[in-house]
Amino acid sequence: MIPGMTQTAPGTALTPFPLERVTHWIDGKPVAGVTERTAPVYDPALGAVRAEVPLASVDEVDQAVASAAAAFASWRTSSLTRRTQVLFAFRELVDRHKQELAELITAEHGKVVPDALGEVTRGLEVVEFACGIPHLLKGGYSEGVSTNVDVYSIRQPVGVCAVISPFNFPVMVPMWFVPVAVAAGNTVVLKPSEKDPSASLLVARLWEQAGLPAGVFNVVHGDKVAVDRLLEHPEVKAVSFVGSTPIARYVYETGTRNGKRVQALGGAKNHMVVLPDADLDLAADAAVNAGFGSAGERCMAISALVVVEPVADDLVARIRERIATLKVGDGRRSCDMGPLVTREHRDRVASYLDAGVEAGAELVVDGRDVRVDGDGSGFWLGPSLLDRVSPEMSVYTDEIFGPVLSVVRVGSYDEALALVNANRYGNGTAIFTNDGGAARRYQNEVEVGMVGVNVPIPVPMAYYSFGGWKDSLFGDSHAHGTEGVHFFTRGKVVTSRWLDPSHGGIDLGFPENV
Repeated sequence: MIPGMTQTAPGTALTPFPLERVTHWIDGKPVAGVTERTAPVYDPALGAVRAEVPLASVDEVDQAVASAAAAFASWRTSSLTRRTQVLFAFRELVDRHKQELAELITAEHGKVVPDALGEVTRGLEVVEFACGIPHLLKGGYSEGVSTNVDVYSIRQPVGVCAVISPFNFPVMVPMWFVPVAVAAGNTVVLKPSEKDPSASLLVARLWEQAGLPAGVFNVVHGDKVAVDRLLEHPEVKAVSFVGSTPIARYVYETGTRNGKRVQALGGAKNHMVVLPDADLDLAADAAVNAGFGSAGERCMAISALVVVEPVADDLVARIRERIATLKVGDGRRSCDMGPLVTREHRDRVASYLDAGVEAGAELVVDGRDVRVDGDGSGFWLGPSLLDRVSPEMSVYTDEIFGPVLSVVRVGSYDEALALVNANRYGNGTAIFTNDGGAARRYQNEVEVGMVGVNVPIPVPMAYYSFGGWKDSLFGDSHAHGTEGVHFFTRGKVVTSRWLDPSHGGIDLGFPENV
């Protein structure tokens, strides 16, 4: 049962009762916001306010950072065994409560419950990866590099880390960073999206139950005031961010200007290239799944379908047939796709359909005409398909972040590759083909950070790192995997000589490696 919600008759939506006020989580306990600034939290399927979230003041952010800084001194010296025990316990607790987490995500984001469960599961993969922290923090050792001299390397935590996460994955994205940071001996202040904040508080309680000491993980809700304070605070040593490219650039530039280590993952315009020899049924299924899952509100969604002629007419027809079978409605019912997160975002995404038609694209499927299994006040927009899109149109150049799939027709593989490489984004891409040589050439030549071959959403497993190129990433480190461990630690090299009792004398000469 979702906190603050009451269950109605089977098969109907949960309705908000009573109105909740979300709290911060500081120093191991809930803390009510003292500021009068708040923001509404909506149930997107009902179009109704279900809670209020406090928007933290500078003083409240400072309180969370102070808690994390105080906890760092003891947590960094805790044994790897102790940290691993906490990580394993946290993994079991998240797995046990994943249905509750999924329901919270659906209630505030709108994605269907099975999709939300998948989000939690992918986040758990990073927790499981972080459980191996003793192995991941092993350094190197060289004996006898000079007479009686040994050299070895170690990795140490950086300190207080800020994580600023987006609305589209309120559980998975924080888990890209927090488990690795905590396992490495850091402390964390999470600033989740104010649009869907409640899941972060359940996660905080699970960390507490797992045995994580107070202050190691903190949650402050807020807007630009909270973000700016985290970016400027002298005790914050590292910042992890996921969001739009303009904000990612701002976070990177502001954070680095204040002397912080920053990884800022930005926006995307992910292309799926379909060659004429591809299995068109497989490609059509993949385009629908990757374009409209989570209502297109994910940075790895396919939004540009690049079709090498002469198969575009056939592929578009198959996609249109599949769209007609999708059920749009309340994510707590048996639906394929839920609403968008806010009314303003829904209206913005819908405006691109008119913009595309005005620019000369063909509107094959208009999602504004969709019939929904849900409340009429919800933030609905069904799957939409635009054909004959050209690269100068806003539906192609902009990150729409909604259920709008644009088809761009090209004449050759080389034209498709040039189109993808000319795009400002370089997050994810896919190629569908039965030609192994073409696939191998594409994975080598495309200027994108994550590539799928007959896989439409090439999100890597947790032991590999997630992140793009070009305007999709600011900073040098991707999320989780080896790069994530390196981001949350600093390397140190120690050169040591233990003298035997017979050593003595003074020598002012430059040391020689003999």
